[in-house]
Amino acid sequence: MDVVPVLDLQAGRAVHARRGERASYAPVAGVLGSGDDALALARAFRDRLGLRRLYVADLDALTGAAGLSPLLPALAEPSAELWVDAGVRTAWAAEAVLGAGAARAVVALETLPALERVREIVERLGAARVAFSLDLRGGHPLAADPAVAALDPATIAAEAVGAGADTILVIDIARAGSDAGPDLPLLQGVRAAVPDARLIAGGGVRDVADLEALADLGCAGALVATALHEGCVGRAEIERVRTTGSGR
Repeated sequence: MDVVPVLDLQAGRAVHARRGERASYAPVAGVLGSGDDALALARAFRDRLGLRRLYVADLDALTGAAGLSPLLPALAEPSAELWVDAGVRTAWAAEAVLGAGAARAVVALETLPALERVREIVERLGAARVAFSLDLRGGHPLAADPAVAALDPATIAAEAVGAGADTILVIDIARAGSDAGPDLPLLQGVRAAVPDARLIAGGGVRDVADLEALADLGCAGALVATALHEGCVGRAEIERVRTTGSGR
């Protein structure tokens, strides 16, 4: 199973996401470095922890406060595989994210006008260059369309896979930066609904026990931030789970 470090960018800095309360996000301060130097922090993920894939949430682009972060091309080093959520709403916007250096454009439920857009984007770019993010708050879908917001998360995941997505991120922003742990029953339901998709869990990972629990559910990876910054998950723990769980 892969550990995928998270870099939340806001106003050129890496900020610490806590429970989805974006107005109160502050620059990262942890064992790997300071959010005031987001590039150095990304290098620490690579050099100190051996992590080659990086998930970036471009919060300014995602919220419409600015265009794509100018840091993206520098983060997209040849040795790093960059996945970027920048509030993609159209295939054109997804192409712009890829043009900035991302290996995959994240198509996120929170900012997507309609689920039908997933098919359009996948058909334009190919499944290998897209990841669908099932965004939740406290287990409830974050969606602009009230009809979609009322659906069960597993149903939304199945619809995204039916539209061509092969990689599903399940991110509960209420659990990010908390000590709640991952929502294992919810993830188990999503896993059952999309047995052939690559499933990546995000939100609430506290330690290696949580990573092992996600691997046991068949998750191919986990998005992790706080546990890395606080030193609860280090290189030894990453190596311990790297050979376990689903390889999808």
